[in-house]
Amino acid sequence: MTEARPEALRAFVLHPDIHSESGRREPRAALEEAMSLAAALPGLELAGGEVVRLPRAQPGMLFGSGKVETLKTRFEAEEIGLVFIDGPVSPVQQRNLEREWGLKILDRTGLILEIFADRARTREGVLQVELAALSYQRTRLVRAWTHLERQRGGLGFVGGPGETQIEADRRAIDEQIVKLKRQLSKVVKTRGLHRAARAKVPFPVVALVGYTNAGKSTLFNRLTGAGVMAEDMLFATLDPTMRAVTLPGGTEIILSDTVGFISDLPTQLVAAFRATLEEVLAADLICHVRDISHPGTEAQAEDVRGILEELGVGREVPMIEVWNKADALGEEARAVVEAQAARTEGALILSALTGEGLPALVARVSERLDGARSEEALELPFAEGRLRAWLHEQGIVSGEEQGEEGWRLTVRWTPRQRARFREMRGG
Repeated sequence: MTEARPEALRAFVLHPDIHSESGRREPRAALEEAMSLAAALPGLELAGGEVVRLPRAQPGMLFGSGKVETLKTRFEAEEIGLVFIDGPVSPVQQRNLEREWGLKILDRTGLILEIFADRARTREGVLQVELAALSYQRTRLVRAWTHLERQRGGLGFVGGPGETQIEADRRAIDEQIVKLKRQLSKVVKTRGLHRAARAKVPFPVVALVGYTNAGKSTLFNRLTGAGVMAEDMLFATLDPTMRAVTLPGGTEIILSDTVGFISDLPTQLVAAFRATLEEVLAADLICHVRDISHPGTEAQAEDVRGILEELGVGREVPMIEVWNKADALGEEARAVVEAQAARTEGALILSALTGEGLPALVARVSERLDGARSEEALELPFAEGRLRAWLHEQGIVSGEEQGEEGWRLTVRWTPRQRARFREMRGG
């Protein structure tokens, strides 16, 4: 006998196009992205999606009563068990819609958290997702059901006199958050030690960043031969992967593949994944990978730049624009993109899938890294022999003379190596 497989939960996607909101995204492209998000969650059967145009959001149920009734009839007929609403849904709106439709509601933040929880692999990734999920759940604690409205007495350690269930739930979540933050700080400290160890290695760090599903992991695999998960799916990579790569000229670099960015990334996740994205902060060079075949590529690029700015990545870090997925362009679109690239400083057109344009990218990386180096003369007293040894370990000393009180060195280094040296020297 073969075991019966559980039926997939049928899901439907709604993108509310609220006219009164500023910064509205193009509704069809937004719906497509939302459906890709829903498709990235295992165990779901995607039944369809719809853009719902609204003059303004209704405080009670988000949609007007007529639309709520129409959708209810449709969901019952199509046996929908989960509705993903692509946008923020207040706890009250969620409760009312779930009660009205008799199914589960997930807003954009909730769905992204579900995907992250499914994909996180490292200890740090798992802890960060748990922390973000708890912060989110804490905002969802409303008097949604009768058990949350009960008053109960207590002995002090379970709940004080007259404490409501909702207050006890909130207190339990707060305690768990404190515990997770403690565990996470230990993991982040370990990560800091690993980063400090890498700082001793004389390899510049090149970080691949970009909108989710832009093809970063496919490019990473092409350049390193590593078997990183690379699928046509949003958030295929959640934990950063780093590999050493030797460029044709002999320069060794560390290549870092990072989590994909997305518009309206939940604030809880920006905070929770800050440590993961610190790899970008330590980079000598950033490759901004874009899916140039996507109709919303410009908007996606703006979202990436905004998140980099939020993370504190300064403009002094050199960046290469990598216009990926050239293989997905038709002839006309290709001509338009090539004309745009000619007008955009530092833009490279390539296909990580077919390998087209990769030699030009590798050459540009070598050129930019070499161009980022500057020559400087240093004087070190004999008491700072440890720093002299570090400079030699980095392979950046091009000349050295010994004087009566110490060494005179000529170094050729990257901004990151200079900053690290000054940090070790105490400013």
